[in-house]
Amino acid sequence: MKCPFCGTIEDKVIDSRISAEGDTIRRRRECLKCQKRFTTYERLEEHQMMVIKKDGRREPFDRKKLLSGIVKACEKRPVPMDKIEGMVDEVERLIQRNYEKEVSSTTIGEFVMKQLHDLDEVAYVRFASVYRQFKDINQFMKELSGLLKEGQKPDDKSRY
Repeated sequence: MKCPFCGTIEDKVIDSRISAEGDTIRRRRECLKCQKRFTTYERLEEHQMMVIKKDGRREPFDRKKLLSGIVKACEKRPVPMDKIEGMVDEVERLIQRNYEKEVSSTTIGEFVMKQLHDLDEVAYVRFASVYRQFKDINQFMKELSGLLKEGQKPDDKSRY
């Protein structure tokens, strides 16, 4: 590793720690020439997942774009940011586990909708309205009706 202070490539590792997520190793190093210390991070190099858009275009998977869409759906809702980030992590894991090089935007959208459905119903409906691009109010009402039916239990007196 090249020293950022003097440019020498000889150093020694003083300390190594695995991140809480287990996907990064932090190494504290000391340059053997100038004795200054610096930190490096080691991460497994992953291949770039490509997303196939509805119009057939392909673009690199962008975690920030996914996070942004979910944050918009959860705007003004009591959903903590750590839950949203955890959801993005889970969607990323599902993609990496089930797809090698390419995944459709439709599949990603379905993963997100499943996660949002379990997290916050209002955010789910917001996301669904953009993602499914309802053509008219009837399609939107059908989605809401399905959501309401799922929420009712057989002994639910509120429906009478």
